[in-house]
Amino acid sequence: MRNVLAVQENMVTRIVDLRSDTVTKPTEAMRAAMASAEVDDDVLGYDPTAFRLETEMAKTMGKDAALFVPSGTMGNLISVLVHCDVRGSEVILGDTCHINIFENGGIATIGGVHPRQVKNNDDGTMDIDLIEAAIRDPMGELFYPTTKLICLENTHANSGGRCLSVEYTDRVGELAKKHGLKLHIDGARIFNASVALGVPVDRLVQAADSVSVCLSKGIGAPVGSVIVGSKNFIAKARRLRKTLGGGMRQIGILCAAALVALQENVGKLESDHKKARLLADGLNEVKGLRVDACSVETNMVFIDIEEGTKTRAEKICKYMEERGILVMQESSSRMRVVLHHQISASDVQYALSCFQQAVAVKGVQKEMGN
Repeated sequence: MRNVLAVQENMVTRIVDLRSDTVTKPTEAMRAAMASAEVDDDVLGYDPTAFRLETEMAKTMGKDAALFVPSGTMGNLISVLVHCDVRGSEVILGDTCHINIFENGGIATIGGVHPRQVKNNDDGTMDIDLIEAAIRDPMGELFYPTTKLICLENTHANSGGRCLSVEYTDRVGELAKKHGLKLHIDGARIFNASVALGVPVDRLVQAADSVSVCLSKGIGAPVGSVIVGSKNFIAKARRLRKTLGGGMRQIGILCAAALVALQENVGKLESDHKKARLLADGLNEVKGLRVDACSVETNMVFIDIEEGTKTRAEKICKYMEERGILVMQESSSRMRVVLHHQISASDVQYALSCFQQAVAVKGVQKEMGN
């Protein structure tokens, strides 16, 4: 069996990596920019390429200042800790949001910040009245944590990459101001949301006091995120970045690639979204698979195996991998694929044909085994 698998692996000459938009490789333009980047010590505040990226990102997002950080997780952690600067503070966030589920509980374990969970709707929003109801009464400060912050995520990954509208974000911002709270947006894929909604990205985050923007997801830079906010916010964030080990000296090498990504790849996001819808529509033609077409607003597609289908996600993923297509398994009956600028229309058609074969072949095998 091992020899057969080895032969199969050697025969695979085409790799279509749909696990995430984080898997993109640096383009030749990025590599050239990295090789020639002008650098200095950023911890001391003198790296010119980092300064250029941060200045451009602050302007693009409509904020006063910006700071490059190694990852989106660190960007969100720093942002929450700056706003919740007293241990025992509380942040209101969605129960399925990235900060709550996928960031190792850092806001609690490192920052002493209590997460107050509100149910996320299917579209990634939280009901405004539920957010307001979750805000602690200051009269109960002897017993309760002190609410300091509300967090939103745009696009909302666990909802399939759904976009939060500018109207909704503004309403949450108004609620935060009404109660003297801050608003942070985990904007890991905020450029995807901006393109999908047709709203300038600075307008989309206008109500936010801070935003974390991932550079290594939709727009395809190899490393890093940027957080934006007021000058005072960023000054505090810079200190926390150092505390957390995020001061990385000659980061201009990384920032140079990010600048290329901003220039070259934001304009490709609409194509990524179209390919995601093409894939989703094709998958809905495959008997045994189902995609909620309404949820495909950006570059993410969640695939459910219909009840009664005689195969499971693990088997389909294995079948696909043997043919060079990498897919993320979410559960025994759900898979996720993410489109990015290094996936072509031809790759989408190849993936569709393999999904069709996977369900047919694995389903027959399971039936014969029974």
